Amino acid sequence: MSKQLKRGDEVSWNTSQGKTEGRVVKKQAGPTIKGHSVKASKAEPQYIVESDRSGKRAAHKPDELRKL
Repeated sequence: MSKQLKRGDEVSWNTSQGKTEGRVVKKQAGPTIKGHSVKASKAEPQYIVESDRSGKRAAHKPDELRKL
């Protein structure tokens, strides 16, 4: 994995509405989050991020996130 992010890191990512910023909530290495499936594993973890704009959380691959 090319990036190591930690809880609280400020990041940005692209959405269909444009660039969004938020914070890393946690590193996800399992296949589910509260019953929702994500494509995360120990070999290919994803990061749960919370949008500053909407407050919603989503899983993102490390390559999709840019540290601010």
